[in-house]
Amino acid sequence: MSILAAFQANKMIPEKYKQMSREELEARVKEVKEKYGSRLFIPGHHYQKDEVIQFADATGDSLKLAQLSAENTEAEFIIFCGVHFMAETADILTSKSQKVFLPDMRAGCSMADMADLNQTERAWDKLQSLFGDTILPLTYVNSTAAIKAFVGANGGATVTSSNAETMVKWAFEQKERILFLPDQHLGRNTAVELGVGLDEMAIWNPISDSLEYEGDFSKIKVILWKGHCSVHENFTVQNVIDTREQYPDMKIIVHPECRREVVEISDLAGSTSFIINTIEKAEPGSSWAIGTEMNLVNRLIQNHPDKQIISLNPHMCPCLTMNRIDLPHLVWSLDTIEDENNNNIIKVSSEIAKNAKLALKRMLNHS
Repeated sequence: MSILAAFQANKMIPEKYKQMSREELEARVKEVKEKYGSRLFIPGHHYQKDEVIQFADATGDSLKLAQLSAENTEAEFIIFCGVHFMAETADILTSKSQKVFLPDMRAGCSMADMADLNQTERAWDKLQSLFGDTILPLTYVNSTAAIKAFVGANGGATVTSSNAETMVKWAFEQKERILFLPDQHLGRNTAVELGVGLDEMAIWNPISDSLEYEGDFSKIKVILWKGHCSVHENFTVQNVIDTREQYPDMKIIVHPECRREVVEISDLAGSTSFIINTIEKAEPGSSWAIGTEMNLVNRLIQNHPDKQIISLNPHMCPCLTMNRIDLPHLVWSLDTIEDENNNNIIKVSSEIAKNAKLALKRMLNHS
C-alpha cells in the first residue's frame, strides 16, 4: 500500500489524544501494558522517537522485529512502531491468531513506494525480452509486501543490509544477472564489494520504463532499480570532506544506503546493527561521525557519553515518516485494542503473503 492509499484508509486520530499531556499518555501506556501483559507486544524500530522507544518490548531493525513478533506466540496484539512495510512483514510471518497494528497508517517509506507492482511487472517483461531467463530478482526488505511476493514468485529472495553480500552471491549462483529492488545504493555498494564493476551495472528507470546504460547490454550483471532512501541519500561527499577538515582523527561510519561515492571515502560502512555494535565496542575517547538516521545518532550520543559522536550531516533531520509514530498515536492504538475497534490493522492478503514468505524464507535459509 502506498503512503497515499494508507492515508486515505486511515481513520484520523481523535482530538482528545492530541490534548493529553505527556504524563497522561505515558501513564496510559503503562496501564495498558500492565493489563495485557504477554498478550501485548510492542516492537520499536531503531529510528523511532525516544518517547516511543521507551515503551518498546524489543528494539531492532525491521526483519529482526518481525521475526521476534512471530516467535512471541503469546502476543495476540502487536503494535508495530515502525513503518508500513515493516508491519506488513510482521503480519506475513505471524500466525492468523495474531493482529498487527500500525499506530499511524501514514507512516510509510518513500523508498518502498519507489517500486510498485505495476512498475515492476512492466520492467520484468521488458527485461525478459532483453535478457531472456537470465535474471533473478532480489528485493531489499524495505519494500512492499506486493514486491516481496513478486520476487518470491519469480524465484528470488529478500535481502537485508546485513546479509546483502551473502544473498547477492547466492543469486549469482542461480542466474547470470540480478535485478535489485528498490534501493540502487545498497545494490551498487554490495555488488562493488563483491567485485562487480560499475561498468557492469545498469539502472532501471521505472518512470521512463527504460534501461539506463551506455555500452554493450551483454556485459550487464546487475540491474539496479532507480530508488533510494530519502534520509541516507542526503549524506554527501562534501559532508565527509568537511568532517575530515574539522575533525582529522574522527572515524566516519555510514549505512550502505548512502551513495557509492560517500561509502567509498568513509572508514566503515554497514547495517544499522553494525553501526550500533561498532560504537558499543569502540574505545572510550574515540570519535565518530555517523551517516544514518538522526534519532538513532542522537540515541547513540546519549548512550555513549564516553565517546565523541556527531552526525555526518549536521543539518540532517530524522526520518519524517518514522516520526509519524508518536505517543498520542501509540496510546490510540492501545485504546482501540480495548475498545475492539481495531483501527489501523495491517493485513496482507493470503496470496501475497504466501509468495512474500517464499522470498523471506529463501533469505533465511541462505544467510
